[in-house]
Amino acid sequence: MASMALAKPTRADERNAVLAGFLGWSLDAFDFFILVMVVPAVAKEFHTSVPAIALTLMASLMTRPVGAIIFGVMADRLGRRIPLMLNVIFYSLLSFLSGLAPTYRMFFVLRLLYGIGMGGEWGVGASLTLESVPPRLRGILSGLLQGGYTFGYLLAALAYYTVFPHWGWRPMFFIGGLPAILALFIRSKVKESEAWRQNRTDWGTYGRAIVQNWQRFLYMVLLMMFMNSMSHGTQDMFPTYLTRQRHFLPHTVAVITMIATLGNLSGALSGGHFSERIGRRRTMMTLVGLGLLLIPLWILMPTVPTIMLGAFLMGFMVSGAWGVIPAHINELSPPQLRGFLPGFVYQMGVLCASSISYIEARAGEHFTYSRSMGFSMAVVLTVLLLVIKFGPEAKGIPFLRREVPVDS
Repeated sequence: MASMALAKPTRADERNAVLAGFLGWSLDAFDFFILVMVVPAVAKEFHTSVPAIALTLMASLMTRPVGAIIFGVMADRLGRRIPLMLNVIFYSLLSFLSGLAPTYRMFFVLRLLYGIGMGGEWGVGASLTLESVPPRLRGILSGLLQGGYTFGYLLAALAYYTVFPHWGWRPMFFIGGLPAILALFIRSKVKESEAWRQNRTDWGTYGRAIVQNWQRFLYMVLLMMFMNSMSHGTQDMFPTYLTRQRHFLPHTVAVITMIATLGNLSGALSGGHFSERIGRRRTMMTLVGLGLLLIPLWILMPTVPTIMLGAFLMGFMVSGAWGVIPAHINELSPPQLRGFLPGFVYQMGVLCASSISYIEARAGEHFTYSRSMGFSMAVVLTVLLLVIKFGPEAKGIPFLRREVPVDS
C-alpha cells in the first residue's frame, strides 16, 4: 500500500520534470519530421516513389501503439523515469541507424521499429510532467508539452535548411541520434512522480480498471484518431506539396515550414492557456472550427506571402487544439492507468489515422496535393468538431490524494 504522505516537489523538481517531458517529445518529433522534410530525396536515392516513402511514415505511425503498451505498462509498474530513459535511448538509436540504411527495405524496417520508440515517449513524458506540477498550471504546461512536438518540427526544418543542401539527407538522421544524451539528464535530475507512488497497484486492480473504463477508452481512441488525422494530414505532406506542386527550392520550403511551426508553437501555448479559462472542450472546438474555415487560405493561395500566412494560421489552430490534449487525456484517465492509458489511446488514435499521409500522397500524385489535402482535412475537421462536442471533460480533477480540485 502506497504511503499517504505527500512529498511536495520543489520548484527545481517541477522544472526538471517539465524540461524532461518537453525535450523528450521535442527530440522524438525531430526524429520523425526529419523524414517528412526529405521524402522526395529519399525516394530518389532508393529509386522508388514518393508514396512508397510516405508508406514508411505510415509504418512508424502503425507501430506506435506497441511502444505505448510496452513503455506505458512499464511506467505504471516501475515508475516514470526509467521507462522514459530507455525510450529516449531506443528512438535515438533507431534514428541514427536509419541514416545508415543501404536499401529501401532496410529503411522501412528501421522506421517500423522507430515507431515503437516514438509511441512510448508521449504517454510517459506527459504523465511525469503533469503529475509533477500543480493543477492550476496543467493547462499552460499542457500547451508547452505539446508544443515540444512543434519545436521538434522546427528543429527538423532548421536541419533541412542548414544540413540538407550541403550533405544530403543521411546526416540529418545521424543528428537524430544525439537525443540519447537526454537520458543522462533524466537519470541525474528528474525525480519520480509522487502521484505514481500513491497509485501503484497490483495486476488484478490494473486489469479491472481497464475493463471498467472501456467506454471512456473507446471515446478517447476516437478523439485521438481524428486529432491525429488533423495533425498528420496538415503537416506530413505539406513540404512535399511545396516541393512537388509549387516547385519551391529547399530553402523556400524550409522557411515556409519554419513559419508554420511558429504558428504551431504559439498555438499550442495559447490553446493550453485558454483551456484553463474556458474549459478543454470549448477551447478545442473553437480552434478546430476556425481551422475548418481557414482551409482555402492554407492550401489554395497563389503567392509565397499568402502561403506563409495560411501555413502560420493553420498551424496555430491545429496545435492550439492539440495544446489542450496532454491535460485533457490525463484528466480523463483513471489514476491506476495514467502511465499507460494516455499514451496508449494516443497511439491507437495514431494507428487508426496512420493512412492519412499515404492517402494524401496517392491522391496528390493522381490529382493535386492541394485538392487531396484540402478535401481530406475538410472532412476530418468537421467530424472532429462533433466528436469533441459530445465528449466528456474532467478539467482540474486532482492527481494527488491531498490535492483540492480546482474549479471548472
